[in-house]
Amino acid sequence: MASCFLRSGSRHLRTLAGGAVAVRTAELLVGVAILCVVVVAPAPAVLAIDDGNLTAGFVQVDLPEGNFIVQSPYDVPENQRYTYDVATGVRTFWVYADDKPFNTVTATNPRTEVRLAVSFSDPSLTIIYLSSNSSHTYAYICNPTLQGHDYSSGVWQFEAYGYVPSGTSGASVMQIHNEDAGVQATTLMLHVYNGTLRHYSGEALEDGVYDRWFRLNVVHDVGVSTVAVYVDGGAPRLVVAVAPTASHYFKFGVYVQHHDVSPRVESRWRNVTVYTKPN
Repeated sequence: MASCFLRSGSRHLRTLAGGAVAVRTAELLVGVAILCVVVVAPAPAVLAIDDGNLTAGFVQVDLPEGNFIVQSPYDVPENQRYTYDVATGVRTFWVYADDKPFNTVTATNPRTEVRLAVSFSDPSLTIIYLSSNSSHTYAYICNPTLQGHDYSSGVWQFEAYGYVPSGTSGASVMQIHNEDAGVQATTLMLHVYNGTLRHYSGEALEDGVYDRWFRLNVVHDVGVSTVAVYVDGGAPRLVVAVAPTASHYFKFGVYVQHHDVSPRVESRWRNVTVYTKPN
């Protein structure tokens, strides 16, 4: 499976947990009897995870600094939208609602995000596109044998501590992105609107996320096509059935959305860790 870092479009799929209800009625010609057939879809399967130790049974994935690929507005230096404090381990992302996209060929909204991937310094990679800004050149690559931390099977978990300053609204702060140029762009997006963390623009997962560190765990079981989201441990805030696609990868930072957007959005992250285990 090729791993291409040049993405297009920003479509996403929203599949809500709990199951849908379909009702069909047919009126019989004889008498006034009504036949109602109610079909309730089963709730998504839940991966057995110890709520007290969410990473028990998982293996930590090595994440050297070269795996943290920053995507930020192409026309300004990266350090004007992203900083990494080595002493504290805090990565700070910010972007303005009227900023440019992260490259010159996409029409997606402004973002400053990390895409967990392979390093561009690997000489075996095939460069397919170059884009320069005022500070450096970005290489968008495709290699049929090298996937970095893209995954297509097993159970994968993203864990990190996030911080959203008050005033930030209308931004995605974490994603499970699907293969580039896939039918659906994302498997999961977590948005912040006016201090509430939401599943896309819908279900509220955590109120009052402003100005505090919260622990975020996202578990994707590819085999049963479910995603579970935990905030500060305990029981999951969301368990959602998702559509299977070819491959996935994690992203975090800030990505401007389409409503209730503040002029400037920001998030901070530390202790970013990825875990995995086979199905």
